[in-house]
Amino acid sequence: MIELGVNIDHVATIRQARRTYEPDPVWAAVEAHLGGADGITVHLREDRRHIQDHDVRRLRELTHIKLNLEMAATDEMIGIACQIKPEMAMLVPEGRQEVTTEGGLNIVAQETELKEAIARLADAGIMTSVFIDPEPAQVEAAARIGARVCEIHTGPYAAAFHHKGRDAQSPAVLAELDKIRAAGRAIVDLGMRFNAGHALNYFNVQPVAALPDVRELHIGHAIVSRAVFVGLREAVAEMKRLMREADNRR
Repeated sequence: MIELGVNIDHVATIRQARRTYEPDPVWAAVEAHLGGADGITVHLREDRRHIQDHDVRRLRELTHIKLNLEMAATDEMIGIACQIKPEMAMLVPEGRQEVTTEGGLNIVAQETELKEAIARLADAGIMTSVFIDPEPAQVEAAARIGARVCEIHTGPYAAAFHHKGRDAQSPAVLAELDKIRAAGRAIVDLGMRFNAGHALNYFNVQPVAALPDVRELHIGHAIVSRAVFVGLREAVAEMKRLMREADNRR
């Protein structure tokens, strides 16, 4: 059955706007769990713009569902992950000037370095994941470096869905969905787990959740945005219902 990982970075974004102690990401993780989340995702960025080191430590100690740590493949971040030991560590590209992650990891261009990073994480007993665009060359490279999970970047699909007036049958939307579907098939054929995420929301999530073999969706901004009006527990529950409806139609 499809699972939902809730990214709570932007709970920390609100806190950091005032450099204070609330809202607490750990409380958010508990509320997400009670709403039906299967896991919690946080991105510990090198510039610490939202999630802080102490957040990750407390989440590791206090949450009762799996923790997915998004991170750049740097010595510092790998060291932190090996010490904290989240259930999964997902390698992502990172730019200081970007507002959010803007594209998938280019594994083809840095296979040697990423293979070493994956090996260090795996030796620490951490499931390894890579965030990639739905391109065959990147999927194949992910398998070569030893990644166990590929999360497909759904941003271009979400952008097409929005720009085409939320028309799920638009040729542009279907073309992007087909890329995700094909990448997912290749991921599974190569013995890896197929996850997906980025810019998914309450309007565009179901076509992705209905794809064959997709195991987890990681969603954050849309859920935290909805939570401003309905509360985090309800926002998570609403997303989980939409995903399960689509999953039942697979």
